[in-house]
Amino acid sequence: MTRYRYVKSHPVVVTVPIIPTTLIIFGCLILAWVSWPILNQLVYAQTFGEIVTPIVENSENQSIDKGEVADVDYTKASNWFPNFPAKKTESEITNYFLSIPKLGIVNATVIIGADDLSKSLIHYGGTGLPGKPGKAVIFGHSILPQFFDPQNYMSIFSLNYQLKEGDDIFIRFDGVDYRYKVTSRKITDPDDVSGLEQRFDDSYITLVTCFPSGTYLKRLWLTAKLAPFGKISK
Repeated sequence: MTRYRYVKSHPVVVTVPIIPTTLIIFGCLILAWVSWPILNQLVYAQTFGEIVTPIVENSENQSIDKGEVADVDYTKASNWFPNFPAKKTESEITNYFLSIPKLGIVNATVIIGADDLSKSLIHYGGTGLPGKPGKAVIFGHSILPQFFDPQNYMSIFSLNYQLKEGDDIFIRFDGVDYRYKVTSRKITDPDDVSGLEQRFDDSYITLVTCFPSGTYLKRLWLTAKLAPFGKISK
């Protein structure tokens, strides 16, 4: 006679290591928090009229080895275009002020011919002066957009990519207020110096910073033209 024996089965319990799993999830969240603003900027940049401009003919002499980018201190304006050094600007005025209402930037100091972007905006020596024919080129530092602080010069240009044609930029130079309106936006390779070229048919300013904010991959150039005072854009 066949005999049967009842054997009680036990459920299989799968244990998941809590600490490693938590660290993985936390790491993924940090990665998403850092990368999402950068990806968002790249998508937003598709609305720009000009994405990448040709590099000037002698740019091979001006480029920085990509392997050295991480070692370059970009808080120093002189490191941005090492083979295209700033020239002396003939002016008795050593500094002036910049405001961008849309970004909450009020009377940020611009120092002519200085080098430390952690302490001020920098007027690139040899470029035009505000209110006069020519183009004043102003460098500013940027970091990840979520750290933007309009009063901190390390992050002051982090949201420049949000400016559009027609937005206002105000300059106070030698006690005189000037209004400029954004006319063009472009993104270039980091060794493209074409944005420094001068034009004298009117008065212009160009704001330059790294793009996407928080990286050194490209350069964002915003050019604005002198405009009469009237209704202020928001």
